[in-house]
Amino acid sequence: MSTLHVCPLSRLHATVEETRASHIVTLIGANTAVERPVCVAADRHLFITVSDIAEPMDGMILPAHSHVEQLLAFVRGWDRVAPMVIHCYAGISRSTAAAFIAACALSPQRTEDAIARRLREASPSATPNPRLVFVADQLLRREGRMVAAVAAIGRGELASEGTPFALKIA
Repeated sequence: MSTLHVCPLSRLHATVEETRASHIVTLIGANTAVERPVCVAADRHLFITVSDIAEPMDGMILPAHSHVEQLLAFVRGWDRVAPMVIHCYAGISRSTAAAFIAACALSPQRTEDAIARRLREASPSATPNPRLVFVADQLLRREGRMVAAVAAIGRGELASEGTPFALKIA
């Protein structure tokens, strides 16, 4: 069974080291520096520059179809031999949305509700970015089920930074 690990930027290197991850997904703002752990090859690190917003805002990068298409292509190309780490700045919104999207794409036999509930069990602070989920729902042709599943788990507990967690992929 494959595993996705989600963490904030502050725990990226430790999480990669602890899990022996082979792949990384970074979802981060345009002006945030991220140093790739040396144990992960550059071609196994997807860097998506996107803001944590759900509606257009001046000076910010709204999650778009191209961002989610890059994510989907990357996770579908993952060999699943070693874990994948997905992170954003706080490990609460963009990264939990990306983990939810990856789990839905890689486990089509599981319902969106079951994946969202597992996400909530794994991370009380998870608050998946609604725009990323909405775009993925369209691209994966889930007819609103992904959006509804994330709405059903509600906003996570308030936190300045999420605690690293694992999400198993069947």
